[in-house]
Amino acid sequence: MTRHIVLSPASRKTTTGGIGHVDPRFRIVCTIVFAVFVVSATSWQAACATILAAAIMVALSSLEWAKTLKRVLAMDGFIFATLLLLPFTYPGDTVFTLWGHTASHQGIDQAIMIGLKANAVIFMVMALLGSLGSTDLGRGMMGLYMPTKLTTLLMFTVRYIDVLHQEYLRLRQAMRARAFHLRSNRHSWKMMGYLVGMLLVRAHDRSERIVWAMKCRGFHGHFHFTRLSRPAPSDYIFLLFMALLLAALITLEVLCPPLI
Repeated sequence: MTRHIVLSPASRKTTTGGIGHVDPRFRIVCTIVFAVFVVSATSWQAACATILAAAIMVALSSLEWAKTLKRVLAMDGFIFATLLLLPFTYPGDTVFTLWGHTASHQGIDQAIMIGLKANAVIFMVMALLGSLGSTDLGRGMMGLYMPTKLTTLLMFTVRYIDVLHQEYLRLRQAMRARAFHLRSNRHSWKMMGYLVGMLLVRAHDRSERIVWAMKCRGFHGHFHFTRLSRPAPSDYIFLLFMALLLAALITLEVLCPPLI
């Protein structure tokens, strides 16, 4: 009987777009350096330039704009509550008062700045790492001699996020089969609490089964990856392009006044 080995979609190397062919090690390093610069930027001009540069990289990576924007909006919704409260907790000149709480001009500026930085980082991560398969990401991290435990933890996270999502969908389908409709009342919130608790219990049980299954197959704490090939000339061209881009952003940051 002939056996066929099929790679899962998460383990295949994506080759769409020019960035899809770049060495994973270069992409990881460029993403980290860019994120560090964005976090340390203090001027409006540099913050706006970083999000523009990240958007250009998304266009060059040939990602689907609809899915990319959907993921960015999901991240924005997560941090929106924090940014909404920042103007009322940051000291400075009063702009307006809402229900006895004063919003400062400096707090509004900081909230907008944090929003720009967060979107710039997430755009660049999607552009450089979004089209990278989980196996290639692990190979790139091992090629950069990152901690083995960190690489293993990331590989497990990438692999089993979808498993937990499928378990969540099965539980939600079971609730709908029992005529449950999510509303803004005490009963709905109570049922959602039960849903989260059951999801945690099933995740724990599944993790124990997975651990024993992997131990039976000789797993001893880390994955084994094949070695990456030597970087091609196109990889160095990409690295040079990113270096020039970062140099331009740093120059803009130095020349422009910081946000006060």
